[in-house]
Amino acid sequence: MSKTARRLGPQDLFFLYSESPSTMMHVGGLMPFTPPPGAPKDFLRQLVEESKENEVVEPWNLKLSHPDLLFSPLQSWVYDDNFDLDYHVRRSALASPGDERELGILVSRLHSNALDLRRPPWEMHFIEGLEDGRFAIYVKMHHALVDGYTGQKMLARSLSTDPNDTTHPLFFNIPTPGRAAAAKEDNGGGIAGSVLSGVSGAVTNLGGVLSGVGGVLGSLAGAGRSSLDLTRAIVNTQLRSDNEYRNLIGSVQAPRSILNTRISRNRRFATQQYQLDRLKSIGAEHDATLNDVALAIVGGSLRRFLDELGELPDRALIAMLPVNVRPKDDEGGGNAVATILGSLGTDIADPVERLHAVTATTRVAKAQLATMDKDTILAYSAALMAPFGMQLASTLSGVKTPLPYTFNLCVSNVPGPRERLYLRGSRMEASFPVSLVTHSQALNITLQSYADTINFGFIGCRDTLPHLQRIAVYTGEALDELEAATGL
Repeated sequence: MSKTARRLGPQDLFFLYSESPSTMMHVGGLMPFTPPPGAPKDFLRQLVEESKENEVVEPWNLKLSHPDLLFSPLQSWVYDDNFDLDYHVRRSALASPGDERELGILVSRLHSNALDLRRPPWEMHFIEGLEDGRFAIYVKMHHALVDGYTGQKMLARSLSTDPNDTTHPLFFNIPTPGRAAAAKEDNGGGIAGSVLSGVSGAVTNLGGVLSGVGGVLGSLAGAGRSSLDLTRAIVNTQLRSDNEYRNLIGSVQAPRSILNTRISRNRRFATQQYQLDRLKSIGAEHDATLNDVALAIVGGSLRRFLDELGELPDRALIAMLPVNVRPKDDEGGGNAVATILGSLGTDIADPVERLHAVTATTRVAKAQLATMDKDTILAYSAALMAPFGMQLASTLSGVKTPLPYTFNLCVSNVPGPRERLYLRGSRMEASFPVSLVTHSQALNITLQSYADTINFGFIGCRDTLPHLQRIAVYTGEALDELEAATGL
């Protein structure tokens, strides 16, 4: 009988219950490497063989107690007495020399396959055959076991800032501080910004939400007010100007789009990497944040992509943006997680005007969060996301709602390592997040900083969004246009 390690918490159960053949709840990462000079041909084989000599530690040796009864309230994590490392750590190879497109296709296929919930729900793939002797590591893990942000931190423990360090064990051999509890650390990048994070957080903190805004919601229920009125009432503060009020995005302002449809199990993954200084320079010229510039080039990319398909809405696409904030009354060291909505300016052709439109909406949204305490932040985020249930029901049933949608896609920014990292002397070139998509959210874009670069991971439903890789390519062209328009 396997020993129980811990019970699943409300958020864990939420992600477990959300698992379906078309909405798989695993997240991951793709990390390409350049091997050290003189690396032997069996470099990766040696690395895998060495890992088998060490003990696999929590949470990587945990499986579900009732894998065939996912909805069981008694679900818990138990130690896998028959853990098989060969099943979890695998080697794949591209037809040499493989390029970035072929690597993306392979990761797309790997990410389209569900994890086996009868085993510890994670896999690690060493991918050989890239040009110039390079290789890549793709890791995926179920969000019920480890959230994406914490998973990235755990992976980083396999890496070193010293290129001469050849002794670091792999992540599943390294004891985790605080044991498995550390694996459930709450952060805005948990699933790279999927709406599920906001919804599950609201469920977990329901008591705080109700105590904080029960009176407000009760007074507005059935009053027929707009979502913008609702969120303004919950904020309970006076916006400094009518212009700020107009720039505050409410819950039902997103247009209908092909991004908000039912999805299949098939995924498409694409990547892009840019120098951080390029985006920072643009931001400095326009009093915009790095994230604002990233959102603006995503908006420019989606404008072109959807226009080519004849599917560009007249109104701007709205992105759901997870934000890490510290409440004004919190003097501790933790972070609070909030959700805001921001315009991507896809209705604006001029790249500079688009950036200004993006900045206007994110600035006022974050300014509002800065005035709130923890319970009000939770309430505000819950109110913003509440209408998504109607959007999801409409998507699944095919019955159109007369209301606009809550948001069209998720764009999240996960802080990454600031220093260049190495795996047994192999230099990590990039760290691309691989997130998840759900019904009515066929596209998810996650950004992660690494050293002096910003890395974009684009994941979407292959059957909903044909030629999804063009969205990645078009962000680069949108960045070039914004630089040219700025005079850089």
